[in-house]
Amino acid sequence: MFLDNVRIWVRGGDGGDGAATFRHEAHVPRGGPDGGDGGRGGSVYLTVDAGETSLRDYRQHHRFKATPGGRGTGQRKHGKAGEDLVLKVPPGTGIFDDGTGELMGDLVAAGQKLMVARGGRGGLGNVHFATATHQTPRHAQKGEPGEERNLRLELRLIADVGLVGLPNAGKSTLLAALTAARPKIADYPFTTLEPNLGVLDLGDEDSRRPTIADVPGLIEGASSGAGLGHAFLRHVERTRILVHVVDGSDRDPEWSYKVIRDELEAHDPALLRKPMLVAFNKMDQPEAARAWRAFGDARATEGVPAVEISAATKENLDELRARVAAMLPSADELAEPPESAGVVVHRLQSAGDAFTVAREEGVLVVRGRRIERLAAQTNFDNEESAERFQRDLVRLGVDDQLRRLGATPGETVRIGAVELEWEAEEWE
Repeated sequence: MFLDNVRIWVRGGDGGDGAATFRHEAHVPRGGPDGGDGGRGGSVYLTVDAGETSLRDYRQHHRFKATPGGRGTGQRKHGKAGEDLVLKVPPGTGIFDDGTGELMGDLVAAGQKLMVARGGRGGLGNVHFATATHQTPRHAQKGEPGEERNLRLELRLIADVGLVGLPNAGKSTLLAALTAARPKIADYPFTTLEPNLGVLDLGDEDSRRPTIADVPGLIEGASSGAGLGHAFLRHVERTRILVHVVDGSDRDPEWSYKVIRDELEAHDPALLRKPMLVAFNKMDQPEAARAWRAFGDARATEGVPAVEISAATKENLDELRARVAAMLPSADELAEPPESAGVVVHRLQSAGDAFTVAREEGVLVVRGRRIERLAAQTNFDNEESAERFQRDLVRLGVDDQLRRLGATPGETVRIGAVELEWEAEEWE
């Protein structure tokens, strides 16, 4: 089953907790802290595998999580880092944040890689919190939670040649005649419900092996959502050249030709600037033979190359191959993606200590990268850790802002995933 649009949930592994331990050797009567750090959680990556052609692997499995980091232990032993999770996608996959709709990456080159959920940092062991005045800290950080995201993956096939045309124009028959592909073929519209890919053999003396895609039939209005074609118009965006297949036996081949041209232009005017060859199909039928001269003359006047063929009887397919071969680039250029090597969007993180405080539905909500991380890494069951967090609130100015907004004793304060109860007398 071809699948070109899926939604998945990903989460990086949580960081391991730091340890709050002390040395206990017989010859060290007052051993100091020796708690090791927790290991970093694994991250989730998407990477391009040239052998993949659709997103079918994600048809039933939608949730993915990397492994967490290990806990720190005594004798300053750090926890083991979590293993990264690498998910394979086909060339031409766009990755979007499903919540915001923002593009995170557009991966087209084999091996290209994008981190989509970072693993959490490991918590620091108590050895980091010893000072001259506090030599036995029982405070150690919890591991930072891994990032989690809902993603939308959208595939736009990467093919050297794209076959476009109305339903029943003969695209699938032509693909089968030119390649070893075996698409479903029948003599009625909308037989093809998903794109088919094949490799075009240009002859023994030509070492190039371009890929060719049969895109499901477009109809009038496809660019604005009508019919099946709307979902597949994007698959012709990355092709090097287009072969426009016209049913020569149709009642009005000229109208059929213009409908597809109009839909391509409405979707993206750049599509009509691609090299294009018109394949006037079904010349084995009398209606097509009668219509060819006028149709061919019209294309010659426009300067659009056209060739008459019969995909069913393989008439003139050698000429079609020769025309396509002349339009394709060299073997070296074919080895590279038909467009730039994709893009990975890098966004600056918000300033470290910046935060906002707002009252939302009766709850005071604090947002800020640093303060949310400190809350997530604090063990509030440990009195020393809780007191340290309260000092952080004062140091960062969060305490003052809460007071300005009129925080009252017993009121809920939410910081990331942590909910606390405001107790003014303890935070002064």
